[in-house]
Amino acid sequence: MKKSYLITLLLLVAVHPLFSQNLMDLLDEETKTTDYTTATFKTTRVVNGHSIEAPAKGELVFIISHDFGRINQGAYEFFGLDQGTIRLGFEYSLTDWLNIGIGRSSYLKTYDGFLKIKLLRQSTGQRNMPVTLSYFVSTALTSLKWQYPDRENYFTSRLAYTHQLLIARKFNNNFSFQLSPTVVHRNLVEKTTDKNDVFVVGAGGRYKLTKRTSLNAEYWYVLPNQLPEGYYNSIGLGFDIETGGHVFQIHISNSQGMYERAFLTDTKGNFFKGDIYFGFNITRTF
Repeated sequence: MKKSYLITLLLLVAVHPLFSQNLMDLLDEETKTTDYTTATFKTTRVVNGHSIEAPAKGELVFIISHDFGRINQGAYEFFGLDQGTIRLGFEYSLTDWLNIGIGRSSYLKTYDGFLKIKLLRQSTGQRNMPVTLSYFVSTALTSLKWQYPDRENYFTSRLAYTHQLLIARKFNNNFSFQLSPTVVHRNLVEKTTDKNDVFVVGAGGRYKLTKRTSLNAEYWYVLPNQLPEGYYNSIGLGFDIETGGHVFQIHISNSQGMYERAFLTDTKGNFFKGDIYFGFNITRTF
């Protein structure tokens, strides 16, 4: 009987550290939380292109985007300030992961609408996720009068579609980076040799200068043999200023259009020869 008591005591002593360790692990799991990364970018745009950011659930964002003419037109055109292209847009988040938006641009008199769906969020803690991933899809509708009204024209010829994956990581409090593999489908192209589908890879980044200012940059690389001669890759540089409910961005770009189909497949300006459009984005959150 004494031997059995002794064996039982030894077993309890041996198991006790393991039992204590398992109990502590369970307690740690219950108290461990997931910390999600915020403010990877300050607004829903890097420059022209979308960022992974979206308004919070129930918030409405109004965006005014304006580009003047090319700077290299000289003093007669007041270095482009005599001309202008504008886009007005609204964006609203139905949930924490679903964002919708509409816009109207004076460039080619285009209406556009989009969905942005957040699939993954960068996080640490109980759940570790190295990047934020969003899926973006948009439709653009040009409303210019038909060039040849006497022939049979189709409504579908006015449409173009864009699909993007937005993959972003906030490396620290100052620097964020995003990759954006993209395909643009145009129902109607100018020549039979032009491609309806155009594949593009975008890269953009943000560097925070102060609590309320940052530098942004983006570059859109069109894969070889996608567009005819005379078209260029889109480049954009921006300076963001946050002022409470507003974010004001001053930017320069070689793209005149401010929606996906326009700046990805219709950029005719050579950035390094002065074909630069000066402009701004004003974002107001309600």
